[in-house]
Amino acid sequence: MSGINFNKKNKGNIVVIGGGIAGLCSAYYLLKSGWKVTLLDAGDITDNCSYGNAGMIVPSHFTPLAAPGIVAQGMKWLFNSKSPFYVKPSISMQLFSWGLKFIRHARASHVERSAPAIRDLNLLSSTLYDALAAEPGFDFEWQHKGILMLYKKEQTAEEEMHLAAQAQELGLDAMVLGRQEVQALEPQMKLNVLGGVHYRCDSHLYPQALMGQLIQYVKQQGAVVQPHTAVTGFEIKRGEIKAVLAGHQRFEAHKVVMTGGAWLPELAKKAGLTISLMPGKGYSFMYEPHKQRLQHPALLLEARVAVTPMNGQIRFGGTMELAAVNDRINLNRVQGIVDAIPQYYPNLQVEMPERKNVWFGFRPCSPDGLPYLGNSKKIKNLLIAGGCGMMGLSLGPAVGKIVSELAEEVTPSANIRLFSPDRF
Repeated sequence: MSGINFNKKNKGNIVVIGGGIAGLCSAYYLLKSGWKVTLLDAGDITDNCSYGNAGMIVPSHFTPLAAPGIVAQGMKWLFNSKSPFYVKPSISMQLFSWGLKFIRHARASHVERSAPAIRDLNLLSSTLYDALAAEPGFDFEWQHKGILMLYKKEQTAEEEMHLAAQAQELGLDAMVLGRQEVQALEPQMKLNVLGGVHYRCDSHLYPQALMGQLIQYVKQQGAVVQPHTAVTGFEIKRGEIKAVLAGHQRFEAHKVVMTGGAWLPELAKKAGLTISLMPGKGYSFMYEPHKQRLQHPALLLEARVAVTPMNGQIRFGGTMELAAVNDRINLNRVQGIVDAIPQYYPNLQVEMPERKNVWFGFRPCSPDGLPYLGNSKKIKNLLIAGGCGMMGLSLGPAVGKIVSELAEEVTPSANIRLFSPDRF
């Protein structure tokens, strides 16, 4: 893969921990600014949470997960095994502490304060994706078609119209559409909906292509990429990390970037830090349509199911299962996704996928629904980038760009004051 001739002046060694979208984008921009990058990942870097993502880039998602009404709605779903949301009962101080913080932040004032910062980070990412898609060797099906928020109930319609008005006040391109207007956008796909909101500010892509191309690119630009290299500890002296210990090796570093997705709390603990975060397991699967072709990604709002055309197929995904990291597939939750599809697309009779064809991953969810992005106050050469929840892929380039700017000690391209890793 050919690319831009970056400034190759070596500004020092920087170790990036985690090979998901945040880690790869951090490596990309750090290489661009002249750092010598070593990227470590505990797995094989080919099946993290970014791969099974719905592929949506979402300035429309300016409301954090911790928002008014979500606690009451979550309680209604809690005991339904096919519902979009589930908290596995457990005696866990981590879950208890996270839950108290979540409830405390599920307020209108938190949403109002957070919305501009989330919007700006997503808009920055969208602009950076434009630039990335234009580079030689990158072709990840980047499309600006917007995303449809589809609803079937009057109550949902009222809520979404209110949200669309807020989006417009924030300068986002959102249009409320009636049943026929939505159907006109999908001429090959029969819809059974009351209406929808078309967020024309949104985009989508094919995650597998993006991730593979980023890996190839950073390798060709000189990054040392080491899969199956789990971090076991840090050498810390006088408030600085001198070396990262991983895979029976020692990696000296001038600076360290800690991503790690749902495993961020365990990584932080090895450095003597506490990060409040819970894994939110989600499921997805691919479907091969026959004659009908879907034109626009969509969110089926009452069912909380994401629908994205990609690679000639359709990816369906959803559910939020808060529990400790585990490799179990709850087929009831997948069945909930399957059951929702014909309610919105009556001509799509999607069969339950085989277990082997169901993908699952863990969204790293902070208790206030905001990312962790910034310098650690306790360890002066440590940068933390994670906790993006369901917006990980959407925010990836913005996170990577800001990490590189923090490493350079220049003003970030977006205001990250609310995203301090030390805020709890």
